[in-house]
Amino acid sequence: MDWQAIWLSVRLAVSTTLILLALGLPLAYWITFSRRRWKFLVEAVVSLPLVLPPTVLGFYVLLAIGPRSPAGALYARLTGGMLPFSFQGLLVASVLYSLPFTVQPVAAGFAAVDRRLLEASWCLGVSRLATFRRILVPLAIPGIATGAILSFAHTMGEFGVVLMVGGNIAGVTRTVSISIYDQVQALNYAAAGETSLFLLGLSFTVLALTYALQRRIWPVWPLS
Repeated sequence: MDWQAIWLSVRLAVSTTLILLALGLPLAYWITFSRRRWKFLVEAVVSLPLVLPPTVLGFYVLLAIGPRSPAGALYARLTGGMLPFSFQGLLVASVLYSLPFTVQPVAAGFAAVDRRLLEASWCLGVSRLATFRRILVPLAIPGIATGAILSFAHTMGEFGVVLMVGGNIAGVTRTVSISIYDQVQALNYAAAGETSLFLLGLSFTVLALTYALQRRIWPVWPLS
């Protein structure tokens, strides 16, 4: 197996998951509790990667972070490098591509929390930030854990987006899915089978852990 590609994918998945948790929790909170009429537009944008072909998303990300774009030019001035065909570029693309896999489960977890508990906290003079940290997040742990696990697994299996943005550079942007593709193209089916089996086992473990975690935690913190 291509352990270098596997390690790169794990590193990318962990980094993506941590960033998405930092961004996804406040975004999911806003989606759950905001009364803005145009909220559905934000929800549609967040969910867009679910229906948009990965190559299309990768193409637009490549344009957005390229050296001629404002973001790409700023990054080049600050670091002297380029985002396309780099690990950092893969990270940007992965965060965008896996965003709904974090936000939607977390928003569902927030929505399941009894609103009366939050209102009671506010009536007692607890700030919204403290209520979010002490009450909402602990009660929504199943949704948060599900979002983190699904985001990690989804990033591990990315292909179209990472290929468009990062290319196929060994040790830099060659993820495990691209490695499998290369092995098949080289007619090395034995190696491709071993790597595919690894991803299959990982995906099954992730899903089993998700369902087990939900069944174990939900009875501890009843939400109704």
